[in-house]
Amino acid sequence: MKLNVIITGATGMVGKGVLLECLESPDIESVLLINRRSIEMEHDKLKEIVHKDFYDLSTIEEQLKGYNACFFCLGVSAYRMSEEDYTKITHDLTLHFADTLLNLNPQMTFCYVSGQGTDGTEKGRMMWARVKGKTENDLLAMPFKKAYMFRPGFIQPMKGIKSSTKMYNTMYSIIKPLMPLLRFLFPKSITNTDRVGKAMINSVTIGYDKTHLDNQDINQLAAC
Repeated sequence: MKLNVIITGATGMVGKGVLLECLESPDIESVLLINRRSIEMEHDKLKEIVHKDFYDLSTIEEQLKGYNACFFCLGVSAYRMSEEDYTKITHDLTLHFADTLLNLNPQMTFCYVSGQGTDGTEKGRMMWARVKGKTENDLLAMPFKKAYMFRPGFIQPMKGIKSSTKMYNTMYSIIKPLMPLLRFLFPKSITNTDRVGKAMINSVTIGYDKTHLDNQDINQLAAC
């Protein structure tokens, strides 16, 4: 069965990587991007909706029907954000989006990009980790066909992808010459944007025996 997928956050590094893998995959028939600003890309498989208010999807609901999966890559940094503001974007927006899609596509698989160190107990000291943990827990409690929480650590950008955060691009430029050594020393601790995309696609077509995937799981699933 060919898949029709929705991707959010395609203007970011992870989302762009997932998008490129979906466009190249023979398993994907169509891709719908939901972005606040256009990615300005054209492809036979690709359709884009530029929508400013992710808290109100009522005007585009009809266009969200008929999809097998959502790869939710939208996220913000918690740097200098209050817990209230971070929760509104990271938890509330995500859950509203997921609930809308679930009502329209009851057999959907939902993949959420969380992060290494996310706190599933919701009781830790790190604010961002608690909020991410609550988001994961609430998504897993929803009756999706399947739901997977992707917790990547270090992600190497591939195919010319750049982060939207200048500091990260500087870091990647510094680390790039060391990547062969790092992959040799820590083969299970590093993934890349290609593998994240492949793993998300395979989570829908093949499935996986864990709901929370770290870099090692992502690499393993991507290789299937």
